[in-house]
Amino acid sequence: MTTTSRPPGQPPVTTPAAPAADSHAAAVRRLPWAWPIAILVGFPIGGLVANLIVGKIDTAAAALAGGLIAGGIIGAAQWLALRPLVPWLWVVATSVGMAVGLGAGAALVDYGISRGDLAVMGAITGLGVGGLQAAVLAPRVSGALWWAAVNPAAWALAWLVTSFVITSNVKEHFTNFGAAGALLFALLTWLLLRFFFQGNQREGKPLER
Repeated sequence: MTTTSRPPGQPPVTTPAAPAADSHAAAVRRLPWAWPIAILVGFPIGGLVANLIVGKIDTAAAALAGGLIAGGIIGAAQWLALRPLVPWLWVVATSVGMAVGLGAGAALVDYGISRGDLAVMGAITGLGVGGLQAAVLAPRVSGALWWAAVNPAAWALAWLVTSFVITSNVKEHFTNFGAAGALLFALLTWLLLRFFFQGNQREGKPLER
């Protein structure tokens, strides 16, 4: 915010700072390339690091720990692409949401890796991640519940794509889908993010830090 001085006896006028508005507009403009890059980098690296540290996701403890690690890396990559449109709490929401979602999803399918198992596990993981991320989005955009609704389907579809492309990685019980699934996930979720933030710009709504 900036303050404009007024004659004596009159209160100062406070106006929104132009640099903040410009930074938000610039962040929206770079979404078409920044978001896909974040997804294509964050998901494979997050899954690899979690696999190296935790190993196979075949127990509750491994699922929780792997979800926290992979989710933290994925969330950080996404936050770097989205800032200043969302706060750093996005990273925490992604990490915790993935730990809870993966823990529940993997246990529900008894740590199976059939295509059906992966789709169910992905949907529940997406519900955990998308739900907490939507809570971060809610004060900043209209229709944030759509984010919670779309993520389960996007995660399930991404896992299905991965199961056809890199079956060897699937057998290693990774925390999340690989680059092939990430490409589809990036496209589906980018379209929704574009709708959110461009819609806010048209309506003149402020995007808080």
